[in-house]
Amino acid sequence: MKKFITVIIILINVVVFAQEKGTISGLVLDKEVDNSPLPFANVFIKGTSIGTTTEFEGNYTFQVEQGTYTVVFSFIGYQTVEIPNVVVSEGETTKLDQILSASQGVSLSEIQITGSTKKESESALLTEQKKATVIKESIGAERLARTGVSNAAAATSKISGVTKNEGSGDIYIRGLGDRYLTTTMNGLPIPSDDVEKKNIDLNLFSTDIIQNVGISKTYTTENYADQASGSVDITTKEYNGGKFSIDISGGTNTNVIKESVFNNFRVTQNMNDVSLGFYSKQYALVDAITLQSWNRETRSTPLNFGVSLTGGKKVELFGKDLSVFATASHDNSFSHEKGIFKKYRSNVLDNSFSDAETFSSKINTTALLNIAYKLNESNKISYNSLVVNKTIDNLYEQGRNGEGYVFDQDPSEYGAFVRDQNLKQTRMFVNQVLGNHNVTENNELNWAVGYNYVIAKEPNRIRNEVNILDENTVQFAHVGDFQQRKSSQKIKDTELNGYLKDQITFNENGDNPLKLIFGANFRQKERSFNSLFIGVRAKGFQVESIDDLSIAFQKMYFNNGTIILRERNPDIYNANLNSYAGFANLDFGFNKISGNIGVRYETDELGVNWDVSNYVGRVGSLTNNYNNVLPSLNLKLEINEKNFVRFAGSKTITLPEFKELAPFEYVSPIGRVTKGNPDLKESTNYNIDLKWELFPSSKELISISSFYKRIKNPINLSQTRGSSGNFSYDNTGEKAAIVGLEFETRLNIISKENSDLNINFNATKMWFKQDLLEEFQYKGKTESDLQGASEFILNTALSYSNNQMNKFIATLAGNYSSDKIYALGAPEDFANSAVLYNDEIIEKGFVTLDLVLSKKLNENLTLKFIGKNILNPNIEQTQKVKSLSTQVETNEIISSYKKGMNLSLGLKYTF
Repeated sequence: MKKFITVIIILINVVVFAQEKGTISGLVLDKEVDNSPLPFANVFIKGTSIGTTTEFEGNYTFQVEQGTYTVVFSFIGYQTVEIPNVVVSEGETTKLDQILSASQGVSLSEIQITGSTKKESESALLTEQKKATVIKESIGAERLARTGVSNAAAATSKISGVTKNEGSGDIYIRGLGDRYLTTTMNGLPIPSDDVEKKNIDLNLFSTDIIQNVGISKTYTTENYADQASGSVDITTKEYNGGKFSIDISGGTNTNVIKESVFNNFRVTQNMNDVSLGFYSKQYALVDAITLQSWNRETRSTPLNFGVSLTGGKKVELFGKDLSVFATASHDNSFSHEKGIFKKYRSNVLDNSFSDAETFSSKINTTALLNIAYKLNESNKISYNSLVVNKTIDNLYEQGRNGEGYVFDQDPSEYGAFVRDQNLKQTRMFVNQVLGNHNVTENNELNWAVGYNYVIAKEPNRIRNEVNILDENTVQFAHVGDFQQRKSSQKIKDTELNGYLKDQITFNENGDNPLKLIFGANFRQKERSFNSLFIGVRAKGFQVESIDDLSIAFQKMYFNNGTIILRERNPDIYNANLNSYAGFANLDFGFNKISGNIGVRYETDELGVNWDVSNYVGRVGSLTNNYNNVLPSLNLKLEINEKNFVRFAGSKTITLPEFKELAPFEYVSPIGRVTKGNPDLKESTNYNIDLKWELFPSSKELISISSFYKRIKNPINLSQTRGSSGNFSYDNTGEKAAIVGLEFETRLNIISKENSDLNINFNATKMWFKQDLLEEFQYKGKTESDLQGASEFILNTALSYSNNQMNKFIATLAGNYSSDKIYALGAPEDFANSAVLYNDEIIEKGFVTLDLVLSKKLNENLTLKFIGKNILNPNIEQTQKVKSLSTQVETNEIISSYKKGMNLSLGLKYTF
């Protein structure tokens, strides 16, 4: 804390005593190309080294002391222009635009322009989108900072047709979720950190390490075929001439600062063994039954805090350029949610709690290192290393008010209380080596190799289910031998992957050049999973308080047989995925039409071996082989330099995931049980897209898209047949169809010398339909929407900037997604499917609104305020329930809570 206060004092002194300068900024245009922006031009003060180069969109800005100067504009092969008597005043911006033309006697064909594109700015990414053959959208660091986005998951939700699942890093592209998309970093696959997920939690990728996030909604054969809605690629930052910076922030959640929560913020017993986000296990699980407490703990001053360091440098090594970029961040955050939770089984109330509470403490440490070595203008090798340590402590309680209900629980259905203490720690290491080589003028070779390692642990999960009989009497509940238990779970993933891609250009200087792109990629992925339960049978045992359950778990009670230890064999499964593929694409152009046609052959071998308690005979295995020929076609019609029409068609596949195939049951804190299905088949997907784009300026876009997807053997999360009310993964139908329309616009409403006002707006409307196999039909229902799919999605952001030297930026961003299915329904039995069924669970739509205010106090210091979720809507799930006595169906709220507003204030110092 003393160090923190010292840093704050230093920053305040910098604000007070820093010397004000003036700013010169403007736009450099290329007369030879219809006054389009000219990147990489030099702008400097004559006779000094003060200056800069223009960015990809032709913009430039730099600061000097007040005075009168001569400003020089230059570019290779162009006439140098000097502007004398440029007056710069303290604290003000001098606007200076310039058009450059080619030197006399110099042909543009003789000029070779080299440089690196800043793929962080809006205009650079829009230019890349305009030139691309495929349908791709990206959001860069510039826009992320303006909208206050803190991680990759939130970043994707700013792109049309994309929604973020509340409370997790899961995203949905065009209504299709985790299993239907794929995630890469710098073009290489990265593993999941969660046994329940195919894709990694995008919340792990803070904006400190993100250069841009791109979503390809159409498929090209260079990419892995296991996708239907699209692929997400996170391009990490590299050194690009930036400065060193330190960013410190603090804040709170409005749910947490309520007096009843703030003064009694609860954490799990495991937090006693956490230091700086790293958990150290003290006891073996069986020993922890008696040697470690079962009671929860409290945390003082649960205020959010974060710090990040970023910097880079370019040096010369053996006469060549070596650039190093590194960033590291550490943050703590706290949240609290309170609401209701209900569970029905075959239209009968199974659980009911009016005070379900979650106390969450998150500690996240992220570090990225990028090293790029430029051997010469034709050869570059880079290395990326990403390290993430994420610790989440969740304390879940329901029934503290004595009003809880659990069907058929002993000793009483009423007065039920449940406490689930779970700490999850994820450590991830991603290592990548990438090479780019211009073998000849017409031959470019790219390659990459990656090695990923993830270990995710739930080292000591503690669960108690008891009955509150009166204010002084608590009795341990008994339905089975594991109502009181400690458990552990461990997942380890390792993966080796890579690609080799060669691009040969034919007729490069002709009107219609051709590019042949061919290569191969591979994945070798392995997973080991282990889960161990140690239960305690304490039937009839009574204590005085739910806050001192540990008094029961003493050795003397085990020794005299009052309570009994129950152990079972660990649940394990081991899995592997080997993917190998070859591909070939041809980029072509004929006058105004260009395109890409390609084919991919991919073979995937997926194997799982298991030994789990809920599978008949415990032991089983499977090996599935998938061999596919997958074509793709992308066409682009250039109506004029700002107007484009695109078409895309492809065939892809969706493979079952390890956790979807292995028949292991995972119990969530609220008691929902999800089980894998070894009989799950892959899906085959057919995709068609048609899109119109208009680029009014380098930073503006208007587009309209339509798309159609047909899925054979769609996979959904559904409730299991029978009365259990559990969940499993199933091929619920023979086919599914999606039809959608997207509209997007990025427009400058006001664009003046001293102020800008722009809007980003996108909306998506979709229609879904899938047939239901007979075993999933109930009350005459033969069709359904897709699980996880919203019919209507809306994202918008309104941003204002005063364009002064000490810039002020204000952004208001909103998101909305309509109702979607959390899990499909199922009958208990076919004979009574009109009455005995579990209807589909619906996640209700809601609106989120975020506010970001940023003020540059001086050349070095920036102050930022972020308010997230300022509307604080109810997050609800509903389910239709039919009364068995009256046969009347009602729509019941089965889950409801508010997340609270997250408020933060940050200082960033650049030097």
